[in-house]
Amino acid sequence: MTIANSSPRLSAFDEGPSPAPSRRPWNERLRPACRGVKLGVRGHSRFFVHFFCTALVVAAAIVLRCDLAQWCILLGCIGMLLCVELLNSALVALFRGLDKDSRLRVAPCLDIASGAVLVAIVTTFLLGALIFLSRLIEMFAPLFSSRQ
Repeated sequence: MTIANSSPRLSAFDEGPSPAPSRRPWNERLRPACRGVKLGVRGHSRFFVHFFCTALVVAAAIVLRCDLAQWCILLGCIGMLLCVELLNSALVALFRGLDKDSRLRVAPCLDIASGAVLVAIVTTFLLGALIFLSRLIEMFAPLFSSRQ
C-alpha cells in the first residue's frame, strides 16, 4: 500500500540546478580571509608564542636537515595549531558579543575550544619531538658506533 503525499517536498538533492557562482576576482575572495587572520592574530599574546615557537621549529628543521616528509609533517602541525587557535579566537569574539545570560549557557564552549587548542599543542609537540629526536639519533649514531 502506498501513501501519496499531497504536498511534494524537494530534498536537498532534488532542488534542481543551483545558481551559477558569482565570478569575483581572487583578491575580493581572499580579502575577508586575510582580514579574519589579521583580526584573529591582532592583540592575542598567544599568537606571539606560537609564532616564536614556529620560528624555532623552522630553524631546528633547517639545522637538522629534515627531509621532505618531515617538513610536511612539521608544517602541517604548525598549520593545524594556528587554525585551531584562530577558531578558538573566533569563538571568544562571539562569546564577547553575547549578553550575560547567554554567556552562562555557552561558557562550556570556550572550555571545549581551549581543550582543542591544548590537544593540538600536545600533538604538535609530540610529533615535532619525534621528528627532531629521530634526526638527532641519525646524526649522532655514527659517532657512537665508531667507538666500539
